[in-house]
Amino acid sequence: QEQVVESGGGLVEAGGSLRLSCVASPRSLSLHDMAWFRQAPGKEREFVARINMISGSTNYADSVKGRFTIDKDSAENTVFLDMKTLKPGNTAIYYCNAKHLLGQEYWGQGTQITVSS
Repeated sequence: QEQVVESGGGLVEAGGSLRLSCVASPRSLSLHDMAWFRQAPGKEREFVARINMISGSTNYADSVKGRFTIDKDSAENTVFLDMKTLKPGNTAIYYCNAKHLLGQEYWGQGTQITVSS
């Protein structure tokens, strides 16, 4: 049974940092890329960052460039999202997405991040 599990969310003050982790299992899953999305209250889910699990190439939403960094451990089907200089507007549920080489996509349940002003 494929599963995607996020961890690392919580409450942080504005200007602070957090690191999210996401593990896709089983480890034998052949993933093309993994990504982070977020959904703020009353808004649609939006893209944050993506990393190619083979090449390591990355892309980011303009709103997080320079503050967020996505990284990976391909052997463990794990990705990380380092978030710095967090703002209250970054408050959202952060979701991890894993995309198989054959196209199937798997979503985690999400982890809440709350940035206080």
